[in-house]
Order: sequence, then structure tokens, then C-alpha cells
Amino acid sequence: MLPGSPEDDWREDCAPRRVLELFATKWTSMVLHTLHARHAGRSRTGVLQRSLPGISKKMLTQTLREMESSGLVTRHVGSTVPPAVEYRLTELGNRFVEPVELLYGWGRQNADALDQLGSRSTARRV
Repeated sequence: MLPGSPEDDWREDCAPRRVLELFATKWTSMVLHTLHARHAGRSRTGVLQRSLPGISKKMLTQTLREMESSGLVTRHVGSTVPPAVEYRLTELGNRFVEPVELLYGWGRQNADALDQLGSRSTARRV
């Protein structure tokens, strides 16, 4: 802790740690980015899955449920048969998109530096 900094800034439930919890799930930021950038903030599950190569149906469902419980998306069930389920970014989700987009933009602008890092043992990219 820095001298003179408020104790609350370092608590386990401080704002920076809560932000990092939103990134704890591997796919959260990518789902958020895809909903925003490719689907104008709303999408059906199947369409969203096709937009995210490499994510399984199970992982997408789990991620969307966590995002819903965090307040980033809402789930809407249509009155059709079979029911059409659509996920929509909430106001909080739209606010959280801004820093995610900045981070993704930084990644695109610094792809060469990221390439120099090498791949992690768990990465699919070679």
C-alpha cells in the first residue's frame, strides 16, 4: 500500500478488483465486444456463437449467464415457437464496452509487440 492512500482503495471489494472480476472469464470481453461491434448490442445465441470462432455452446451459455448476473446483458425470450432467445447489452454493458474497445484497439495497434511476447502454453495460436 502506498503511504497516505486510503485503506478502502486496497480492499478485496475495491472497484479495480471488481473490474478485473469481469475479465475473469476468458470470453466475457470478447462477447461484449462482439455484441457491440458486430450486432449493435443485441443478438440471438446461435448468431453470437457463429460470430465467435473457438467458443463452445456450453462456454457461451456459461459466459452469458455470468454476464447476465453481473448486469452486463439481459436475456429476452420471444413468444415464438420455439422461443427465440436474444441477449442485449444493458446500460452498464454499454458503459463497459468503452474500455474494452480501447484495450482491443491497443491490441490491434500493437500486434507486433504482442507477437514478440510469444505464445503461452495454453494459447491456440501458434
